Amino acid sequence: MAARFAIGDGYACYRGRVTEGPAHRHAAFQVAVAGHGEVAMLDASGVCHRAEVLVVPPMTRHQLLPAADVHTYFVDASSAFADRLRGCSGITPAAELRGLREEDVRRASARASSSLDPRLVAAMDATMAAWELPMPELAERVGLSPQRLRALARRELGMPLARWRVWMRLRRAAEALRDGHSVADAAVTAGFADQAHLTRWMREMMGLTPSAALSVLRDQDRRAV
Repeated sequence: MAARFAIGDGYACYRGRVTEGPAHRHAAFQVAVAGHGEVAMLDASGVCHRAEVLVVPPMTRHQLLPAADVHTYFVDASSAFADRLRGCSGITPAAELRGLREEDVRRASARASSSLDPRLVAAMDATMAAWELPMPELAERVGLSPQRLRALARRELGMPLARWRVWMRLRRAAEALRDGHSVADAAVTAGFADQAHLTRWMREMMGLTPSAALSVLRDQDRRAV
C-alpha cells in the first residue's frame, strides 16, 4: 500500500508501512490503528503493548514497532476530539476506535475543546498569534501568574505550554511541506532556526523526519496526476 500523509485543523495522519524508528514523545494524542491484526509499541520501560488500536497521551515516550500497515492520527490536545481521549493514562488499548475514519477525526478535531479552562484557551490563542511571547506577558494577558499558567497547562493539556507551542510550529512546517515548500523554507516559515532544528524536533515529537514526510507528499502528488 502506498503511504499517505495528511494534515488539517487540529490533526495530522499517516497511513502506510512503519519501519523501525526512534522512541519519541509528541505533544499531541496519538491513535494508532492496525491495518491488519494488531499494532505494537514499546513504552519507556521496554514493555510491549499490542492491540487493534492503541492510544498514546501527550508526552508519553514510546516506540512504534515495524508493521506493514498502520493508520496513525496525531490529535491536537486543544481539539474536541482530544476530549474523548483525556482519560487515557499511558499506552492504552481502545477497541472502541477500531472503525475510526479520517473523516471522523477531521470533523471533531476542527472544533475546539469544550473542557479546557478559558484562560488556557486564551493563552493558546495568544501563542498562535505570537510564537515568542514571553511567559510572564502571556500569563498577564489571561489574568494568571506564570506559575499558575504553567500548572494549568500541565494539568489540562498534559504537557508544558512551551511543548504545545513547538507542536503548533511543527504543524505549520508540515502545512508548508504540503503546500510545496522545501524543507529549508518550511523550517523558516514555522519559526525554526534552520532545517536541522526542524528535523530534530520532528524526529523527537513525531518519530519521522521532514524529508520522509516530504517524500510521501511528493509521491501522493505524482499519484494524483
